[in-house]
Amino acid sequence: MTPMPLKIAVIAGEVSGDLLGGDLIAALKARHGGPIELIGVGGEALEAEGLKSMFDFSELSIMGITQVLSKLPRLIGLISKTAKAIVEAKPDVLLIIDSPDFTHRVAKKVRQQLPDLPVVNYVCPSVWAWKEYRATAMLAYVDAVLAVLPFEPEVMRRLGGPETHFIGHRLSSHPDIVRVRNARKVKAPKAKGEQHTILLLPGSRGSEITTMLPIFGDAMQEFVRRNGPTRFLLPTVPRQEARVREIVAGWSLRPEILIGDAAKWQAFADADAAIATSGTVILELALAYVPVMSTYKTDWIIKLISHRIKTWTGALPNLIADYAVVPEYLNEVVRPASMVRWAERMSGDTPQRVSMLSGYDDVWDRLSTETPAGEAGAEILIQLLQQKGKL
Repeated sequence: MTPMPLKIAVIAGEVSGDLLGGDLIAALKARHGGPIELIGVGGEALEAEGLKSMFDFSELSIMGITQVLSKLPRLIGLISKTAKAIVEAKPDVLLIIDSPDFTHRVAKKVRQQLPDLPVVNYVCPSVWAWKEYRATAMLAYVDAVLAVLPFEPEVMRRLGGPETHFIGHRLSSHPDIVRVRNARKVKAPKAKGEQHTILLLPGSRGSEITTMLPIFGDAMQEFVRRNGPTRFLLPTVPRQEARVREIVAGWSLRPEILIGDAAKWQAFADADAAIATSGTVILELALAYVPVMSTYKTDWIIKLISHRIKTWTGALPNLIADYAVVPEYLNEVVRPASMVRWAERMSGDTPQRVSMLSGYDDVWDRLSTETPAGEAGAEILIQLLQQKGKL
């Protein structure tokens, strides 16, 4: 018997969420076996699975309260537009992926109009970091949560949130990460006097790149002054290429700008160490066995309310391991001199490098699952649809 067709509404507001969504939808297609229609918002990964995004999802890639406030009228309009389109489409399920400031607001509006529509939240909101009340608030519009961090189901149970399943992270089974990791496990550290290769990852959001890349540029100059000629690699996404090239255009020392997945993973394989803006990329580097220093600068309003943030770290490898694996520098202590010295220590045969790579092994073990994340998530979606009588 031919499986029933499915109509899935999906919303992803970041590159990382789009990749998670594309991975899950691909697994769902294989598991379901019937036709699947996608509606909603996403990027290249979801579009490759058949989504025609309602608008350019890079509009949602904003960080910090000041950025949100400056774009608030537009965001309110996009929330209403997205919710209205989903309600009119009458999908079988709504999948919201990360970016809770946008996706959860859409889900609330949709649930008001379609109270029987199953809603699945992929990537648990960081209720363990701040605003714990969000866990119980989600009961009104979320049926199930797919968590990518192993400690999140217990946190959600403690806080009284929706049923939460740890499914692992797609990066753990990503073929390029596995390939690079295996090669790097036998890669020797740089000997004194050898030329270094340093990976620079200033972020995927325009605001992050504008803030962090000039600091990375200063670090490049200092590193060369101390260590001699060095190869600097800077992978970026196509939509940020022009911004990156504009920032580095006047530099006397410029990094190699790399576009595309193949070039990115080759850079991961070639690098001796990385300096990166905090985000999912820190986890990518940890799983791929690339020593990294994590950096970030928040906006001024976040600084004012930082006392309300309860988490002890913003680096995903540290959260997963439950101890400091990756060094991280925030705000005023983000300085080129610190980046340079960490890059030196991470490149050579040092106790810092050995300790970090040992921590990476713990992260790998704690994040590993028997079933790939996309397949596990697809199975939970199928079970929920069956429970709701949609299959």
